[in-house]
Amino acid sequence: MTPYPLLLHHGGASGVTGSCHRLQIAEDRALLVDCGLFQGQDADRLDGFEQLQVRFPVEDVLALVVTHVHIDHIGRLPYLLAAGWRGPILCSLPSRRLLPLVIEDALKIGFTRDRALIERFLAEVEGRLVALDYGDWHTLVDDARHRVRVRLKRAGHILGSAYVEVDTLERASGRAHRTLFSGDLGAPHAPLLPAPKPPWRCDTLVLESTYGDREHEDRRHRRGRLKAAIDRALANGGTVVIPAFSIGRTQELLYELETLIHQAKSPRWRSLEIIVDSPLAARFTEVYRELKPWWDAEAHRRLRAGRHPLSFENLYTVSSHEEHERTLAYLAESGRPAVVIAASGMVSGGRVVNYLKRMLPDERHCVLFTGYQGSGTPGRDIQRYGPRGGWVELDGERIDIRARVETVSGYSAHADRRDLLNFVRCMREPPRHIRLVHGEAEAQRALRETLLAWAQEAGHPLEVTLGSECPVAAPEGESA
Repeated sequence: MTPYPLLLHHGGASGVTGSCHRLQIAEDRALLVDCGLFQGQDADRLDGFEQLQVRFPVEDVLALVVTHVHIDHIGRLPYLLAAGWRGPILCSLPSRRLLPLVIEDALKIGFTRDRALIERFLAEVEGRLVALDYGDWHTLVDDARHRVRVRLKRAGHILGSAYVEVDTLERASGRAHRTLFSGDLGAPHAPLLPAPKPPWRCDTLVLESTYGDREHEDRRHRRGRLKAAIDRALANGGTVVIPAFSIGRTQELLYELETLIHQAKSPRWRSLEIIVDSPLAARFTEVYRELKPWWDAEAHRRLRAGRHPLSFENLYTVSSHEEHERTLAYLAESGRPAVVIAASGMVSGGRVVNYLKRMLPDERHCVLFTGYQGSGTPGRDIQRYGPRGGWVELDGERIDIRARVETVSGYSAHADRRDLLNFVRCMREPPRHIRLVHGEAEAQRALRETLLAWAQEAGHPLEVTLGSECPVAAPEGESA
Protein backbone atom coordinates (compact mmCIF):
# COMPACT_ATOMS: atom_id res chain seq x y z
CA MET A 1 0.00 0.00 0.00
CA THR A 2 1.41 3.40 -1.01
CA PRO A 3 2.24 5.64 1.97
CA TYR A 4 0.72 9.06 1.33
CA PRO A 5 1.65 11.86 1.10
CA LEU A 6 4.35 10.91 -1.40
CA LEU A 7 7.08 13.13 -2.87
CA LEU A 8 7.82 13.01 -6.60
CA HIS A 9 9.95 15.34 -8.70
CA HIS A 10 9.51 16.42 -12.32
CA GLY A 11 12.64 18.57 -12.26
CA GLY A 12 14.98 20.23 -9.79
CA ALA A 13 15.75 17.06 -7.86
CA SER A 14 19.29 16.94 -9.25
CA GLY A 15 20.55 20.27 -10.52
CA VAL A 16 19.70 23.89 -9.82
CA THR A 17 17.05 24.55 -12.48
CA GLY A 18 13.75 23.10 -13.67
CA SER A 19 12.18 22.96 -10.21
CA CYS A 20 8.89 21.06 -10.24
CA HIS A 21 7.83 19.03 -7.22
CA ARG A 22 4.72 16.90 -6.76
CA LEU A 23 3.06 16.07 -3.45
CA GLN A 24 0.87 13.06 -4.11
CA ILE A 25 -1.89 13.15 -1.51
CA ALA A 26 -3.85 10.18 -2.87
CA GLU A 27 -3.85 8.23 -6.11
CA ASP A 28 -6.16 10.83 -7.67
CA ARG A 29 -5.08 14.00 -5.80
CA ALA A 30 -1.81 15.92 -5.96
CA LEU A 31 -0.23 19.35 -5.63
CA LEU A 32 2.51 20.82 -7.82
CA VAL A 33 5.02 23.20 -6.30
CA ASP A 34 6.65 25.21 -9.13
CA CYS A 35 6.97 24.23 -12.79
CA GLY A 36 10.25 25.69 -14.08
CA LEU A 37 12.48 25.57 -17.13
CA PHE A 38 15.78 23.73 -17.25
CA GLN A 39 18.90 25.77 -18.00
CA GLY A 40 22.62 25.18 -18.58
CA GLN A 41 23.87 21.67 -17.93
CA ASP A 42 20.41 20.59 -16.72
CA ALA A 43 18.97 21.47 -20.15
CA ASP A 44 21.91 19.87 -21.99
CA ARG A 45 20.95 16.50 -20.53
CA LEU A 46 17.64 16.68 -22.38
CA ASP A 47 17.10 16.45 -26.13
CA GLY A 48 15.62 19.40 -28.00
CA PHE A 49 12.15 20.25 -26.79
CA GLU A 50 12.03 17.36 -24.33
CA GLN A 51 12.59 19.75 -21.44
CA LEU A 52 9.52 21.74 -22.47
CA GLN A 53 7.17 18.79 -22.58
CA VAL A 54 4.87 18.05 -19.67
CA ARG A 55 4.88 14.27 -19.71
CA PHE A 56 3.54 13.74 -16.22
CA PRO A 57 -0.15 13.37 -15.24
CA VAL A 58 -2.00 16.66 -14.79
CA GLU A 59 -5.62 15.56 -14.33
CA ASP A 60 -5.08 14.87 -10.61
CA VAL A 61 -3.32 18.19 -9.83
CA LEU A 62 -5.51 20.25 -7.48
CA ALA A 63 -3.35 23.39 -7.77
CA LEU A 64 0.04 24.75 -8.73
CA VAL A 65 1.78 26.62 -5.91
CA VAL A 66 4.41 29.11 -7.10
CA THR A 67 7.27 29.84 -4.68
CA HIS A 68 8.59 32.74 -6.80
CA VAL A 69 8.64 33.95 -10.38
CA HIS A 70 12.15 33.13 -11.62
CA ILE A 71 11.98 31.33 -14.96
CA ASP A 72 13.54 28.13 -13.57
CA HIS A 73 10.51 27.91 -11.24
CA ILE A 74 7.61 28.95 -13.52
CA GLY A 75 8.91 28.72 -17.11
CA ARG A 76 7.02 25.52 -17.98
CA LEU A 77 3.65 27.02 -17.02
CA PRO A 78 2.63 27.57 -20.68
CA TYR A 79 3.36 23.90 -21.40
CA LEU A 80 1.43 22.82 -18.30
CA LEU A 81 -1.65 24.64 -19.56
CA ALA A 82 -1.08 23.31 -23.08
CA ALA A 83 -1.13 19.80 -21.56
CA GLY A 84 -4.71 20.42 -20.47
CA TRP A 85 -4.33 21.41 -16.82
CA ARG A 86 -7.06 23.84 -15.70
CA GLY A 87 -6.54 24.39 -11.96
CA PRO A 88 -5.73 27.45 -9.81
CA ILE A 89 -2.25 28.98 -9.46
CA LEU A 90 -1.50 29.98 -5.87
CA CYS A 91 1.15 32.63 -5.17
CA SER A 92 1.94 35.63 -2.98
CA LEU A 93 0.47 39.08 -3.64
CA PRO A 94 3.73 40.51 -5.07
CA SER A 95 4.18 37.42 -7.26
CA ARG A 96 0.65 38.02 -8.56
CA ARG A 97 1.94 41.30 -10.05
CA LEU A 98 5.26 39.95 -11.32
CA LEU A 99 4.32 36.56 -12.77
CA PRO A 100 2.48 37.81 -15.90
CA LEU A 101 5.58 39.84 -16.89
CA VAL A 102 7.81 36.75 -16.71
CA ILE A 103 5.34 34.58 -18.61
CA GLU A 104 4.88 37.23 -21.30
CA ASP A 105 8.64 37.30 -21.85
CA ALA A 106 8.80 33.48 -21.91
CA LEU A 107 6.02 33.38 -24.51
CA LYS A 108 7.84 35.83 -26.78
CA ILE A 109 11.02 33.74 -26.63
CA GLY A 110 9.59 30.22 -26.78
CA PHE A 111 6.12 30.42 -28.31
CA THR A 112 5.04 33.37 -30.40
CA ARG A 113 5.29 37.12 -30.88
CA ASP A 114 1.66 37.30 -32.03
CA ARG A 115 0.27 39.95 -29.66
CA ALA A 116 -3.30 38.66 -29.82
CA LEU A 117 -2.24 35.12 -28.86
CA ILE A 118 -0.07 36.42 -26.02
CA GLU A 119 -2.91 38.57 -24.67
CA ARG A 120 -5.31 35.59 -24.72
CA PHE A 121 -2.83 33.39 -22.90
CA LEU A 122 -2.05 36.06 -20.29
CA ALA A 123 -5.78 36.53 -19.68
CA GLU A 124 -6.04 32.77 -19.13
CA VAL A 125 -3.14 32.80 -16.65
CA GLU A 126 -4.36 35.87 -14.78
CA GLY A 127 -7.79 34.28 -14.43
CA ARG A 128 -6.19 31.35 -12.60
CA LEU A 129 -4.02 33.35 -10.18
CA VAL A 130 -5.05 33.21 -6.54
CA ALA A 131 -2.99 35.64 -4.44
CA LEU A 132 -2.47 34.66 -0.80
CA ASP A 133 -1.45 36.87 2.10
CA TYR A 134 1.71 35.69 3.84
CA GLY A 135 0.85 33.68 6.96
CA ASP A 136 -2.80 32.90 6.11
CA TRP A 137 -3.99 29.34 5.58
CA HIS A 138 -5.81 28.66 2.30
CA THR A 139 -8.04 25.56 2.22
CA LEU A 140 -7.92 23.68 -1.10
CA VAL A 141 -9.95 20.61 -0.17
CA ASP A 142 -12.20 19.87 2.82
CA ASP A 143 -14.42 16.87 2.21
CA ALA A 144 -15.10 13.38 3.52
CA ARG A 145 -11.69 12.12 2.31
CA HIS A 146 -9.18 14.91 2.93
CA ARG A 147 -8.50 18.32 4.26
CA VAL A 148 -5.67 20.02 2.36
CA ARG A 149 -4.53 23.56 3.16
CA VAL A 150 -1.61 25.71 2.08
CA ARG A 151 0.24 28.61 3.71
CA LEU A 152 2.97 30.88 2.33
CA LYS A 153 5.73 32.49 4.39
CA ARG A 154 8.38 35.01 3.28
CA ALA A 155 11.47 33.32 1.82
CA GLY A 156 13.64 36.44 1.34
CA HIS A 157 14.93 35.34 -2.09
CA ILE A 158 13.26 37.91 -4.37
CA LEU A 159 10.25 40.14 -3.85
CA GLY A 160 7.21 37.89 -3.48
CA SER A 161 9.21 34.72 -2.82
CA ALA A 162 7.73 32.24 -0.37
CA TYR A 163 8.27 28.92 1.24
CA VAL A 164 5.20 26.67 1.26
CA GLU A 165 3.62 24.77 4.13
CA VAL A 166 1.15 22.06 3.13
CA ASP A 167 -1.05 20.44 5.78
CA THR A 168 -2.75 17.21 4.73
CA LEU A 169 -5.28 15.27 6.78
CA GLU A 170 -6.53 11.86 5.65
CA ARG A 171 -9.88 11.51 7.39
CA ALA A 172 -10.20 7.70 7.17
CA SER A 173 -6.95 7.06 9.04
CA GLY A 174 -6.73 10.35 10.92
CA ARG A 175 -3.17 10.73 9.57
CA ALA A 176 -2.00 14.36 9.54
CA HIS A 177 1.23 15.47 7.89
CA ARG A 178 2.91 18.82 7.30
CA THR A 179 5.22 19.07 4.29
CA LEU A 180 7.31 22.20 3.79
CA PHE A 181 8.80 23.23 0.43
CA SER A 182 11.57 25.77 0.91
CA GLY A 183 11.57 27.09 -2.65
CA ASP A 184 14.71 29.24 -2.86
CA LEU A 185 15.61 30.63 0.55
CA GLY A 186 17.26 34.03 0.69
CA ALA A 187 20.38 35.03 2.58
CA PRO A 188 20.26 37.36 5.59
CA HIS A 189 21.13 41.06 5.08
CA ALA A 190 19.81 41.08 1.49
CA PRO A 191 18.91 44.57 0.21
CA LEU A 192 15.17 45.39 0.21
CA LEU A 193 14.00 42.09 1.72
CA PRO A 194 13.61 40.83 5.29
CA ALA A 195 15.39 37.55 6.05
CA PRO A 196 13.26 34.40 6.12
CA LYS A 197 12.15 33.19 9.56
CA PRO A 198 12.01 29.44 10.17
CA PRO A 199 8.57 27.93 10.74
CA TRP A 200 7.39 26.42 14.00
CA ARG A 201 7.42 22.84 12.74
CA CYS A 202 7.12 20.39 9.86
CA ASP A 203 7.25 16.63 9.38
CA THR A 204 8.94 16.56 5.96
CA LEU A 205 11.11 19.35 4.56
CA VAL A 206 11.93 19.64 0.85
CA LEU A 207 15.01 21.87 1.09
CA GLU A 208 17.04 23.65 -1.59
CA SER A 209 20.80 23.05 -1.50
CA THR A 210 22.27 25.43 -4.10
CA TYR A 211 25.04 26.54 -1.72
CA GLY A 212 24.90 23.49 0.54
CA ASP A 213 28.65 22.96 0.23
CA ARG A 214 29.91 26.50 0.91
CA GLU A 215 29.46 29.68 2.87
CA HIS A 216 29.25 33.18 1.44
CA GLU A 217 31.85 35.78 2.25
CA ASP A 218 30.92 38.23 4.99
CA ARG A 219 27.86 40.03 3.68
CA ARG A 220 28.60 43.07 5.83
CA HIS A 221 31.70 43.73 3.71
CA ARG A 222 30.27 42.93 0.29
CA ARG A 223 29.46 46.56 -0.49
CA GLY A 224 33.14 47.40 0.02
CA ARG A 225 34.15 44.61 -2.34
CA LEU A 226 31.64 45.81 -4.93
CA LYS A 227 33.07 49.33 -4.65
CA ALA A 228 36.67 48.07 -4.92
CA ALA A 229 35.87 46.09 -8.08
CA ILE A 230 34.28 49.14 -9.68
CA ASP A 231 37.17 51.37 -8.54
CA ARG A 232 39.66 49.13 -10.37
CA ALA A 233 37.68 49.34 -13.60
CA LEU A 234 37.31 53.10 -13.25
CA ALA A 235 41.06 53.45 -12.85
CA ASN A 236 41.50 51.52 -16.11
CA GLY A 237 38.98 53.70 -17.95
CA GLY A 238 36.70 50.74 -18.49
CA THR A 239 33.15 49.50 -18.04
CA VAL A 240 31.97 47.09 -15.36
CA VAL A 241 29.55 44.56 -16.86
CA ILE A 242 27.37 42.76 -14.33
CA PRO A 243 25.30 39.83 -15.66
CA ALA A 244 22.17 39.80 -13.53
CA PHE A 245 18.72 38.30 -13.59
CA SER A 246 16.06 40.85 -14.49
CA ILE A 247 14.13 40.25 -11.30
CA GLY A 248 15.72 40.27 -7.85
CA ARG A 249 19.43 40.68 -8.44
CA THR A 250 19.09 43.80 -10.64
CA GLN A 251 17.02 45.61 -8.02
CA GLU A 252 19.37 44.61 -5.18
CA LEU A 253 22.36 45.92 -7.11
CA LEU A 254 20.62 49.23 -7.84
CA TYR A 255 19.92 49.57 -4.12
CA GLU A 256 23.60 49.02 -3.30
CA LEU A 257 24.89 51.28 -6.07
CA GLU A 258 22.60 54.11 -4.93
CA THR A 259 24.17 53.72 -1.47
CA LEU A 260 27.71 53.93 -2.84
CA ILE A 261 26.91 57.00 -4.94
CA HIS A 262 25.11 58.66 -2.03
CA GLN A 263 28.11 58.10 0.27
CA ALA A 264 30.78 58.97 -2.32
CA LYS A 265 33.05 61.98 -2.00
CA SER A 266 34.82 61.40 -5.34
CA PRO A 267 33.40 63.37 -8.30
CA ARG A 268 34.08 60.34 -10.48
CA TRP A 269 31.68 58.27 -8.37
CA ARG A 270 29.14 61.05 -8.02
CA SER A 271 28.85 61.21 -11.83
CA LEU A 272 29.14 57.46 -12.48
CA GLU A 273 26.51 56.22 -14.94
CA ILE A 274 24.53 53.14 -13.90
CA ILE A 275 22.95 51.60 -17.00
CA VAL A 276 20.23 48.93 -16.91
CA ASP A 277 20.19 47.47 -20.42
CA SER A 278 17.19 45.19 -20.22
CA PRO A 279 13.60 46.16 -21.03
CA LEU A 280 12.35 43.36 -18.79
CA ALA A 281 14.54 44.44 -15.87
CA ALA A 282 13.32 48.00 -16.28
CA ARG A 283 9.70 46.83 -16.11
CA PHE A 284 10.41 44.69 -13.05
CA THR A 285 12.13 47.61 -11.35
CA GLU A 286 9.07 49.77 -11.97
CA VAL A 287 6.83 47.13 -10.37
CA TYR A 288 9.30 46.75 -7.48
CA ARG A 289 8.84 50.48 -6.82
CA GLU A 290 5.08 49.98 -6.72
CA LEU A 291 5.43 47.09 -4.24
CA LYS A 292 7.02 49.20 -1.49
CA PRO A 293 4.76 47.72 1.25
CA TRP A 294 6.77 44.48 0.97
CA TRP A 295 10.20 46.18 1.29
CA ASP A 296 12.11 45.80 4.55
CA ALA A 297 12.39 48.39 7.34
CA GLU A 298 15.76 49.78 6.20
CA ALA A 299 14.44 50.53 2.71
CA HIS A 300 11.46 52.35 4.20
CA ARG A 301 13.77 54.48 6.33
CA ARG A 302 15.57 55.57 3.15
CA LEU A 303 12.29 56.50 1.50
CA ARG A 304 11.31 58.61 4.51
CA ALA A 305 14.68 60.38 4.24
CA GLY A 306 13.87 61.39 0.66
CA ARG A 307 16.09 58.85 -1.07
CA HIS A 308 14.88 56.62 -3.88
CA PRO A 309 17.02 53.45 -4.01
CA LEU A 310 15.48 52.19 -7.28
CA SER A 311 15.14 55.57 -9.00
CA PHE A 312 18.08 57.96 -8.73
CA GLU A 313 19.75 60.61 -10.86
CA ASN A 314 22.63 58.46 -12.17
CA LEU A 315 20.34 55.64 -13.32
CA TYR A 316 19.67 55.18 -17.04
CA THR A 317 17.65 52.49 -18.77
CA VAL A 318 18.11 51.22 -22.31
CA SER A 319 14.94 50.05 -24.00
CA SER A 320 15.12 49.65 -27.78
CA HIS A 321 17.56 47.52 -29.73
CA GLU A 322 18.84 50.68 -31.45
CA GLU A 323 19.62 52.28 -28.07
CA HIS A 324 21.36 49.07 -27.04
CA GLU A 325 23.59 49.08 -30.13
CA ARG A 326 24.53 52.75 -29.62
CA THR A 327 25.27 52.26 -25.92
CA LEU A 328 27.36 49.18 -26.59
CA ALA A 329 29.47 50.90 -29.26
CA TYR A 330 29.90 54.05 -27.18
CA LEU A 331 31.09 52.23 -24.05
CA ALA A 332 33.31 49.75 -25.90
CA GLU A 333 35.16 52.51 -27.77
CA SER A 334 35.08 55.61 -25.57
CA GLY A 335 36.55 54.42 -22.28
CA ARG A 336 33.75 56.26 -20.48
CA PRO A 337 33.45 54.73 -16.97
CA ALA A 338 30.08 53.08 -16.40
CA VAL A 339 28.39 50.13 -14.72
CA VAL A 340 26.14 48.07 -16.98
CA ILE A 341 23.62 45.62 -15.54
CA ALA A 342 22.19 43.31 -18.21
CA ALA A 343 20.50 39.93 -18.42
CA SER A 344 20.88 37.05 -18.39
CA GLY A 345 22.41 36.24 -15.03
CA MET A 346 24.28 33.14 -16.25
CA VAL A 347 25.16 34.65 -19.67
CA SER A 348 22.97 32.06 -21.39
CA GLY A 349 21.47 34.69 -23.69
CA GLY A 350 20.19 38.25 -23.78
CA ARG A 351 21.94 41.57 -24.24
CA VAL A 352 24.76 40.84 -21.81
CA VAL A 353 26.21 38.47 -24.41
CA ASN A 354 26.71 41.38 -26.83
CA TYR A 355 28.56 43.37 -24.18
CA LEU A 356 30.83 40.47 -23.33
CA LYS A 357 31.65 39.70 -26.97
CA ARG A 358 32.87 43.29 -27.34
CA MET A 359 34.48 43.78 -23.94
CA LEU A 360 35.99 40.48 -22.82
CA PRO A 361 39.01 40.86 -25.16
CA ASP A 362 39.80 44.32 -23.71
CA GLU A 363 41.74 44.48 -20.45
CA ARG A 364 40.26 47.88 -19.55
CA HIS A 365 36.92 46.30 -18.74
CA CYS A 366 35.68 44.12 -15.90
CA VAL A 367 33.07 41.38 -15.67
CA LEU A 368 31.64 41.17 -12.18
CA PHE A 369 29.60 38.15 -11.10
CA THR A 370 27.33 38.53 -8.10
CA GLY A 371 25.23 35.38 -8.45
CA TYR A 372 25.40 31.63 -8.89
CA GLN A 373 26.72 30.38 -12.23
CA GLY A 374 25.31 26.96 -13.05
CA SER A 375 27.39 24.18 -14.54
CA GLY A 376 27.42 24.23 -18.33
CA THR A 377 26.61 27.93 -18.60
CA PRO A 378 28.89 30.50 -20.28
CA GLY A 379 28.90 32.42 -17.01
CA ARG A 380 30.51 29.46 -15.22
CA ASP A 381 33.11 29.19 -18.00
CA ILE A 382 34.02 32.89 -17.82
CA GLN A 383 34.17 32.72 -14.03
CA ARG A 384 36.39 29.62 -14.16
CA TYR A 385 38.71 30.33 -17.10
CA GLY A 386 38.78 34.13 -17.20
CA PRO A 387 41.25 34.62 -14.33
CA ARG A 388 43.66 32.27 -16.18
CA GLY A 389 43.46 34.23 -19.43
CA GLY A 390 41.30 31.58 -21.06
CA TRP A 391 38.45 31.82 -23.53
CA VAL A 392 34.70 31.25 -23.74
CA GLU A 393 32.33 30.41 -26.56
CA LEU A 394 29.54 32.95 -27.08
CA ASP A 395 27.07 32.61 -29.96
CA GLY A 396 29.32 29.97 -31.50
CA GLU A 397 32.33 32.31 -31.46
CA ARG A 398 35.52 31.83 -29.44
CA ILE A 399 36.16 34.94 -27.34
CA ASP A 400 39.52 35.41 -25.60
CA ILE A 401 39.23 36.76 -22.06
CA ARG A 402 41.55 39.62 -21.23
CA ALA A 403 39.12 41.67 -19.16
CA ARG A 404 39.31 41.37 -15.39
CA VAL A 405 36.88 38.77 -14.01
CA GLU A 406 35.74 39.13 -10.42
CA THR A 407 33.14 37.52 -8.17
CA VAL A 408 31.47 39.03 -5.12
CA SER A 409 29.61 36.06 -3.68
CA GLY A 410 28.14 37.94 -0.73
CA TYR A 411 25.36 39.13 -3.02
CA SER A 412 23.98 35.67 -3.59
CA ALA A 413 20.21 35.58 -3.24
CA HIS A 414 20.49 32.02 -1.92
CA ALA A 415 21.05 30.90 1.63
CA ASP A 416 24.44 29.25 2.20
CA ARG A 417 25.25 26.12 4.21
CA ARG A 418 25.10 27.96 7.55
CA ASP A 419 21.78 29.62 6.70
CA LEU A 420 20.23 26.34 5.53
CA LEU A 421 21.31 24.59 8.72
CA ASN A 422 19.91 27.44 10.81
CA PHE A 423 16.59 27.22 8.98
CA VAL A 424 16.29 23.61 10.18
CA ARG A 425 17.73 23.76 13.67
CA CYS A 426 15.84 26.91 14.68
CA MET A 427 12.47 25.18 14.28
CA ARG A 428 10.80 24.33 17.58
CA GLU A 429 9.96 20.91 16.12
CA PRO A 430 12.47 20.11 13.34
CA PRO A 431 11.52 17.61 10.63
CA ARG A 432 12.24 13.90 10.86
CA HIS A 433 12.79 13.67 7.10
CA ILE A 434 14.54 16.12 4.77
CA ARG A 435 14.69 15.75 0.98
CA LEU A 436 17.48 17.84 -0.56
CA VAL A 437 16.74 19.27 -4.01
CA HIS A 438 17.77 22.20 -6.24
CA GLY A 439 21.50 21.63 -5.92
CA GLU A 440 24.33 19.86 -7.68
CA ALA A 441 25.20 16.41 -6.34
CA GLU A 442 28.29 17.57 -4.44
CA ALA A 443 26.35 20.35 -2.71
CA GLN A 444 23.57 17.95 -1.74
CA ARG A 445 26.01 15.44 -0.26
CA ALA A 446 27.86 18.11 1.70
CA LEU A 447 24.65 19.53 3.14
CA ARG A 448 23.46 16.05 4.11
CA GLU A 449 26.64 15.55 6.12
CA THR A 450 26.17 18.93 7.82
CA LEU A 451 22.54 18.18 8.71
CA LEU A 452 23.26 14.66 9.98
CA ALA A 453 26.16 15.89 12.12
CA TRP A 454 23.87 18.49 13.72
CA ALA A 455 21.12 15.90 14.28
CA GLN A 456 23.50 13.47 15.95
CA GLU A 457 24.85 16.17 18.25
CA ALA A 458 21.33 17.38 19.08
CA GLY A 459 20.01 13.86 19.62
CA HIS A 460 17.35 14.47 16.98
CA PRO A 461 16.26 11.51 14.79
CA LEU A 462 16.67 12.58 11.16
CA GLU A 463 16.66 10.94 7.74
CA VAL A 464 18.14 12.94 4.84
CA THR A 465 17.53 11.75 1.29
CA LEU A 466 19.00 13.31 -1.83
CA GLY A 467 17.01 14.25 -4.88
CA SER A 468 20.12 13.52 -6.95
CA GLU A 469 19.94 9.87 -5.83
CA CYS A 470 16.21 9.38 -6.44
CA PRO A 471 15.32 6.70 -8.99
CA VAL A 472 13.64 7.88 -12.17
CA ALA A 473 9.93 7.04 -12.38
CA ALA A 474 9.54 6.58 -16.17
CA PRO A 475 8.33 9.71 -17.97
CA GLU A 476 6.46 11.02 -14.95
CA GLY A 477 9.62 12.24 -13.20
CA GLU A 478 11.81 11.20 -10.31
CA SER A 479 10.26 9.33 -7.45
CA ALA A 480 10.68 9.24 -3.70
